[in-house]
Amino acid sequence: MTFSTTTKSFRLGTRPSPMAMEQTGRFARALRLQYPDLDLEVLEITSEGDQHRGPLAEIGGKGAFTRRADQYLLDGRIEATIACAKDIPGPHDRAPGIVAGAVLPREDVADVLVLPAGQPPTTLADLPPGTRVGTSAPRRAALLKALYPRLVPVPIRGNADTRLRALDERTMGADAMIAALAGLRRLNLADRAAQILDLAVWLPAAGAGIVVIEHRADDHTTRALLAPLTHAPTRTLFDAERAALAFPVKSACRDLAVACSGAVQRCRLQPRRPATVGRNRRVTRGQPVSGRRARGCRGISPA
Repeated sequence: MTFSTTTKSFRLGTRPSPMAMEQTGRFARALRLQYPDLDLEVLEITSEGDQHRGPLAEIGGKGAFTRRADQYLLDGRIEATIACAKDIPGPHDRAPGIVAGAVLPREDVADVLVLPAGQPPTTLADLPPGTRVGTSAPRRAALLKALYPRLVPVPIRGNADTRLRALDERTMGADAMIAALAGLRRLNLADRAAQILDLAVWLPAAGAGIVVIEHRADDHTTRALLAPLTHAPTRTLFDAERAALAFPVKSACRDLAVACSGAVQRCRLQPRRPATVGRNRRVTRGQPVSGRRARGCRGISPA
């Protein structure tokens, strides 16, 4: 199906944070270049996660960042939403009837160590025992416990810019923090990275560095509109990593974090079951699973 030029308006929902608005502006430029006559309206939707200052687990985990926008979408108040793929809940924790329409080119998947402004550069390995390292992600907290047991993960909340300000003003309750390199780059703050964490041991989140635009599954007009804006190799990785989140992970431990990532290579599609980090501090890498060949790409292998 091709997009009909008789459609003149397009309503896009986004969170109002500086990072969300940067990626929305980037997508808006691509959309207007593809469809010069399209009237784009951007609606800022403040999520429950943006308003809540306690632990995300109290309000349903990362779904708190998407539930309100999902409802706008399902109610027909907007045609699409835009979000970081790593912030979208797994398929078991998501309202039905929403699908990915466009997937933008992947950015860097790495996490970084960030220190207060003016502090000399150092690494996680060289931080003194007992150093408090801020993060809101269970994956990052589990990796800190597994790889750097001398350090103390502490929960933090807020958008990237407010976290950085609190870190610099020493009001965060943490001595350092972990952040996504792609996010810092979107804010032109990549120079705040004191250490880029090694992907061989510091496992990335599923969907890291990917921005996705979603729409209602039954909205064929929007699907056709978004299709030309998709980066095919990234879409292949996105689909594989989202599929990995759907794999059942059996564990006697309730405190379990999951990470996975893929890379486009010359081989058949070979996603792995997600890596896990349990309470015993053991990092377990997932085993390969058989899969079909992917469209537009000769294959995927673990990163």
